[in-house]
Amino acid sequence: MKFRFAAAALATTFAIGLASAQSPAPAPAPAAPAAPAQVSIPPAPAPSTSTAWVLMDYASGQVLAGENVHLPVPPASITKVMTSYVLAAESRNGKISPDDQVMMSERAWREGGAGTDGSYSGFPVNKTARLEDMEKGMAVQSGNDAAIALAEHAAGSQEVFAELMNSYAARLGMKDSHFVNAHGLTAEGHLSSAYDLALLGRAFVRDYPETYAYNKIKEFTVGNITQPNRNQLLWRDPSVDGIKTGHTSAAGYCLMSSAQRGDQRLIAVLMGGASEKQRANDSLALLNWGFRFFETHRLYEAGKAVTAQHVWKGASREVQLGVAEPLLVSVPRGRYADLKPSMDLPKQLVAPITAGQQIGTVKVALDGKIIAEAPLVAVQAVEEGGFFRRLWDAFMMWWKS
Repeated sequence: MKFRFAAAALATTFAIGLASAQSPAPAPAPAAPAAPAQVSIPPAPAPSTSTAWVLMDYASGQVLAGENVHLPVPPASITKVMTSYVLAAESRNGKISPDDQVMMSERAWREGGAGTDGSYSGFPVNKTARLEDMEKGMAVQSGNDAAIALAEHAAGSQEVFAELMNSYAARLGMKDSHFVNAHGLTAEGHLSSAYDLALLGRAFVRDYPETYAYNKIKEFTVGNITQPNRNQLLWRDPSVDGIKTGHTSAAGYCLMSSAQRGDQRLIAVLMGGASEKQRANDSLALLNWGFRFFETHRLYEAGKAVTAQHVWKGASREVQLGVAEPLLVSVPRGRYADLKPSMDLPKQLVAPITAGQQIGTVKVALDGKIIAEAPLVAVQAVEEGGFFRRLWDAFMMWWKS
């Protein structure tokens, strides 16, 4: 992620463009040092055997390429990423602990054990193990039995845990998803999309990096059984540090992968592939394409003024506006100077205005398409002015109208 703060000149140009009009501003001047020459970008290496796929930039959340990204499909064992996310959230909320003793129940052992369309961890039935160890068995060995046991421990039953999964999924904006179990074995109504799973992967890395790190462990031992991680990319590319494979006869071969090179991270999701080898090859090709032809920039810092607007009836005559969160954008290499900023603001601002109050929206376009936007908020409060200031401004607002 080549965050270009050097863009003092560029940031100034952005701010001037935003302050001057509600239409797109003139093209910003090149940053110093000058951006590389525009690179001719070939089409993304679309996986030929996958039913749905997406490549997402982690920092900005932009979709760089994809096909059937919102198609609901069986997610197979990628479901366990949702299970891990819920467990991490419940642990942070104090509901469970990594040191909890989790029982491998008869149901978990039978439904998630050998003979199913999936894999198992090998924790002995009717015995307990540390929650953290069992979660690693779920993440590394893709243990269906571990997923069920963990769900039962966290929520009392797998059915109630599925309700938690759907609740957290809704908070993350996963609109194409519905979960009915914790492991991903084929079940009616158990569906997700490539886009939703990329959103989930992005949130997992961002919110719970310690738990996410379980997914890069290459092998894990339970008793006298050692099983390898099924993500072949962990051995093929050192920049890959997750996330999760999946396979059932209904779902085909699936892979959610993530890699970080320098400061830039990408997330690729492939659903319905033809083989383990093919899903690994296609995922790595997508990641390489994204790293080669895209770069991410930080356009605005949180809490810093982007523009200033006139305020009526206030103790101050103007309010500074900025963004509450850093605004990041991913663009094809060499296209940074072609970004067009604009903003939408109300015609009049009237005090009082509270700090953090949303005032408008800043948008950034490339080739006429909005590729990033964020709320514009008041950087500082503006209190109501005195009686005569309010009286005079009321007259002037009437006169101008």
